[in-house]
Amino acid sequence: MNSTQKKDKSLFGRKMYIPRMSFGAAKLMSAAWQSVNIQAMPSPPSDALTMELGGKYLNGDECLPERVTLGNFMKVIEDPNFDQDSTAFLMPTASGPCRFGQYQSLFSKILRDRGLDRAMVVAPTSSDGYNGFGVSKTLLRTSWHAIVCGDIIRKMQLKTRPYEKVKGSTNEVFQKSLDELSDILALQNTKHGLRLKMLRKALIKIRDRYRNIPAIYTKDKPLIGLVGEIYCRLNEFSNEYLINKIEEFGGEAWMTDISEWLWYTTDLQVKGLIRNGKRFSKEMLAARVKKIILRRDEEYLLAPFREDFLGYEEPHTIDEVLDHSEPYLTRKGAIGEMVLNVGKSIYLYEKGADGIIDISPFTCMNGIVCETVYPQVSKKFDNFPIRIFYFDGTQVDLDRDVGIFLELAMNYMRKKNKKRVYPMNFI
Repeated sequence: MNSTQKKDKSLFGRKMYIPRMSFGAAKLMSAAWQSVNIQAMPSPPSDALTMELGGKYLNGDECLPERVTLGNFMKVIEDPNFDQDSTAFLMPTASGPCRFGQYQSLFSKILRDRGLDRAMVVAPTSSDGYNGFGVSKTLLRTSWHAIVCGDIIRKMQLKTRPYEKVKGSTNEVFQKSLDELSDILALQNTKHGLRLKMLRKALIKIRDRYRNIPAIYTKDKPLIGLVGEIYCRLNEFSNEYLINKIEEFGGEAWMTDISEWLWYTTDLQVKGLIRNGKRFSKEMLAARVKKIILRRDEEYLLAPFREDFLGYEEPHTIDEVLDHSEPYLTRKGAIGEMVLNVGKSIYLYEKGADGIIDISPFTCMNGIVCETVYPQVSKKFDNFPIRIFYFDGTQVDLDRDVGIFLELAMNYMRKKNKKRVYPMNFI
């Protein structure tokens, strides 16, 4: 909880709105909060009104995710039935160069200025690996299960949809999967061991449902890795449905998982404890035990997909990503998504990807720094196509830009040295 909140405030009995970083992630995370008797739900969907409401409180220098997140929260506030005493907003925060760390401060100020400060702003922070989810000892682990399950079904969706015979069949399976997983995550008074077994059983059924989607898996589609700022990358409204464009132009997208950021912040937490002389401390023990439990749960949920994710394996540890970035942006001197984006781009090159699109908000420091590094990376790795797509909420000719990039990726695909590994069902 945000330290500025009054002690007598409680989440129980309130509706809590979760930013729609992606609808799937927000839906599953809402279910995790419901498991501890918090009435959580995704924030309203984004549209032109979102931009209008968010823009009323900004001067134009803020990044697009701030405007979209704020605008959707303001939709809740502007609703005639809004009651500040029964409403809460989840607005996580982070340290580092990203303006994301100021979102919750600005939103709290807006609430105070409007006399609405009895509404709650819940702001867990990356500095402690988001341990501050805090209303229950079980919530962090259940939230992790939500993230892992969301990553899995999104990965299955993106590797299936470009090859489906009947348009829309993959999205239908994805939506059904969301509903089934949400029902399990929302169960109250359920031990983690039992919930894990239930989630894995459901995931096996979901896996088989994806496998049974009529599809023709051919090896002629360029694989485009997607990195960049996490909100803009995942929020379809913010990136103008970029993945749909990639698929329309004959490509396949590999989206960086949400779990990557959680592994990175956990690594930062451990490094911070060492830096502060707490290598041997209760805090360090807790951080390492948490890491072991989260890794074990992730591997348990991923195990049924080993064949499906052949050639699509994510890094085993965050060190694989950070080590790749080291010659360009060292983890000792750079913090945040810029390090992850460069390292993951190289990792995806090694996996046989045919190009990288970095999705960043306009003026984002992470994107600007990466843009100075990518030419070196491209030259080093066989002139691997890498491009930043900036988004600021204004209309651009995305069809033209995606079409040009896909042509570059296809040309690279024909002559590249790093070949992809394909699952058995590709022909």
